[in-house]
Amino acid sequence: MPSEQDEMRQPDPAARPRVVCLCGSLRFPHVFEAERRRLTSLGVIVLGPEPVDGEVTPDRRAALSELHRRRIDLADEVRVVSEGGYVGSATRREIAYARAHGKAVSTVEPALELG
Repeated sequence: MPSEQDEMRQPDPAARPRVVCLCGSLRFPHVFEAERRRLTSLGVIVLGPEPVDGEVTPDRRAALSELHRRRIDLADEVRVVSEGGYVGSATRREIAYARAHGKAVSTVEPALELG
């Protein structure tokens, strides 16, 4: 996981900005928004899930999960957004997917153990 000092380093204007995909439960929108703002202010491109309107049927849930895996594919790093140590089963699947595809995985909560 990059240190705060590494994240604060000014990016090389000729280099592609780092891309981070946020993963976690949307029950923590304030944590997602705070991390999105923090990373954006450091020059990072931030991808993440978005709440959707309407009923989330099983087919729609599957389509949204697939869309999120494509976000992970685009990212250099996956950052797990959590509060109080909560990491749900869908987030655990996303972490496994990211690791299987060679993505760095970091957490918003420094003491969070992902296993």
